[in-house]
Amino acid sequence: MEVGEDGLQVLCKRREQALGQAGGLRARPIQPLTFITHVKKNVLIYGLIYGLCGGLLIAALKVIEYRFVVVEHSIEIYGGLTALVFAALGIWLGLKLTRKEQVIIERQLIVEKEVLVPADAPFALNQRRLEELSITKRELEILGLIALGLSNREIAEKLFVSENTVKTHSSRLFDKLSARRRTQAVQRGKELGLIP
Repeated sequence: MEVGEDGLQVLCKRREQALGQAGGLRARPIQPLTFITHVKKNVLIYGLIYGLCGGLLIAALKVIEYRFVVVEHSIEIYGGLTALVFAALGIWLGLKLTRKEQVIIERQLIVEKEVLVPADAPFALNQRRLEELSITKRELEILGLIALGLSNREIAEKLFVSENTVKTHSSRLFDKLSARRRTQAVQRGKELGLIP
């Protein structure tokens, strides 16, 4: 029920009269706005207190209800948790055991080719191939020494040049013969008729 401004003044006057009659003291007049804010404050404080108590009571009831549910259905809960753990373990093991490992195998294929050279005829240098590949006399000489199995140092000592010069001539020779290693260069040289 709403109290109008006139009704509020009437309430304030009655309060003053009651206080004046009771103790003979003159009560100080209460302003209507102060009274309203005082009532609102009290309502707010008591509302918060009752709301907080109600919330705590509801929370306590939920905890008690949860405990009863757990006690009543403990076997089902433990069974479900055990089933969940074993299902997860089974899935993990299944994936782990059935996973195919990728194995990369590198194989190097070495092809040996037999070159037939007639033993009766003396070696004849293939001049046409020598000119096509533009192999110099020094490179041909180094190719022959490589075929004999000499190292770069031994070739350098034999030809009276530095080891770096031998390496330079060898790398140019390998490029011209499309070889990566000394053995490939010797094989290509024999196939092309450059060395015996």
